Amino acid sequence: MKKVLSILMVAVTLVLISSSVQAQSKIGYISFNEVVAAMPEAKKADSALVQFRDAMIQSAQDKENALNEGIQKFNADSSKMTSAVKEVKRQDLQKKLQELQGEEQRIQQELQKKQEELSAPIQKKAMDAVNAVAKENGYTYVLPKEYLIVSPPGDDLLPMVKKKLGLK
Repeated sequence: MKKVLSILMVAVTLVLISSSVQAQSKIGYISFNEVVAAMPEAKKADSALVQFRDAMIQSAQDKENALNEGIQKFNADSSKMTSAVKEVKRQDLQKKLQELQGEEQRIQQELQKKQEELSAPIQKKAMDAVNAVAKENGYTYVLPKEYLIVSPPGDDLLPMVKKKLGLK
């Protein structure tokens, strides 16, 4: 009987301890995308990315124009060329065409790389601010607002993080 009472007492103590630990948990949520979008650095990065994209597109258009001019010149002058020269010119034009066909994929890869390069420090700064606010205010959990469908009551940390970053 004493064993049963001892086990029961330990179980009750564990239940009380776990419920008090749960009661001390503070839950917050935040829309990380809203934090990043509100940062002036993000607007500068977007502007730089648009300029980079425009430059890449202009370069591709210049290559396309050069290829078209080369084809027109080849068509106009081909009657005066020997078959060996024609073959060399055709191969050169085909090589330029293949390069141009891979240009769109290369532009997409370069844009993605540039976007990651520009956004990494901004996201780090935002994440550091979220962590600092959570620590300063005693939040045990901070969840992304975009993924919450059903959740226990929590606090929106967005205003506090914006204040920490000096944003309106």
